[in-house]
Amino acid sequence: MQGLKFRRQHPIGPYFADFACPSRKLVIEIDGDFHADQVEDDMRRTAMMERDGWRVVRFGAAEVVQNPEGIWASIDAALNEPSLPPLPTSPPTGGEEDEK
Repeated sequence: MQGLKFRRQHPIGPYFADFACPSRKLVIEIDGDFHADQVEDDMRRTAMMERDGWRVVRFGAAEVVQNPEGIWASIDAALNEPSLPPLPTSPPTGGEEDEK
């Protein structure tokens, strides 16, 4: 897509992304039926990747099979979205206590 390189099973922290485009910091996750039982785990995984500056887009496996054109369009749209700045890792310093 757009001449960009994607990697399969790309390591990010302790996890492996189903597909990742490192140059755009975009992760594509394909969730099978078993993901219904691990929603909290998926939320933690997504939050960790987002803290590291990745954007995560999730699709259900059935949707990938039933609507591949829609999936490609969604991925293309995600690739064209402006990147959001990463979340700060610690609160900013300053304020009254620092001025004393």
